[in-house]
Amino acid sequence: MSNRLPISVLILTLNEETNIGRCLAALDWSDDVVVLDSFSADRTVELAKQMGARVYQRTFDDFAGQRNYALDEIDFVHDWILHLDADEVVTEDLRNEMAQSVARGHYPAYRIAGKLMFNGRWLRHAGMYPTYQVRLGRKDDLRFRQAGHGQRETLNGEQIGTLSNGYLHYGFSKGLADWIARHNRYASQEARTNLAQRTALGSGSLGILSSDRTVRRRAVKVLAARLPFRPFLRFVYMYLLKLGFLDGSAGLTYCRMMAMYEYWIVLQERELRRQAGS
Repeated sequence: MSNRLPISVLILTLNEETNIGRCLAALDWSDDVVVLDSFSADRTVELAKQMGARVYQRTFDDFAGQRNYALDEIDFVHDWILHLDADEVVTEDLRNEMAQSVARGHYPAYRIAGKLMFNGRWLRHAGMYPTYQVRLGRKDDLRFRQAGHGQRETLNGEQIGTLSNGYLHYGFSKGLADWIARHNRYASQEARTNLAQRTALGSGSLGILSSDRTVRRRAVKVLAARLPFRPFLRFVYMYLLKLGFLDGSAGLTYCRMMAMYEYWIVLQERELRRQAGS
């Protein structure tokens, strides 16, 4: 087909029968879609195979481990790999921009921002758009390391390009209970990361002077983790400074939920410090 792109797609899954169909339906431009499943107990694997994806399974360790395993052990058809989660959907604009970017090949990897969908709308402001992750890269060049509850690339910033179009992120597709459960786990991981960074004074903070937007954002996150009243400050930052109020009631709800998430991180840090002192 003429609309095919020379890009393979890797999707990580665990019990994603709610999302996998929508994700795969938007990938008809790829002739090589791979699902790396963490032994789902629902119909994820069955649905993925029905829609033409190749399915492999591996016990989940962390996001970086899963992605690196796939890059090292799975035979992909194409050199370029797009990394997705099952609750993410590639838009037509993003597809077209990826086609142009891989044809030019100016960089071995590209950052892409997610557009968070909540209560049927895109949270343009409260969702902190654009917040970038490296999601498109050549198989031999791109590897990941775990950081907090997510992964980061091992490439230097100057080796990474930035795409202007984003993918849709349906982070609430499994309901609020699932979101709360996931973010409770994430809070534990973020708390451990924050405490580890504090052991080295100034760790990562000099990045705030970087010309790279992603490096600056990560440096601000390191510094912000040392501030008092973090849940309140997070709400003020997202709702007022980032104009989350323009997203209406959905924006207000999401900003309050993220302040709550920040409080969970604070509580987990306190517990870890108590355990270390006992």
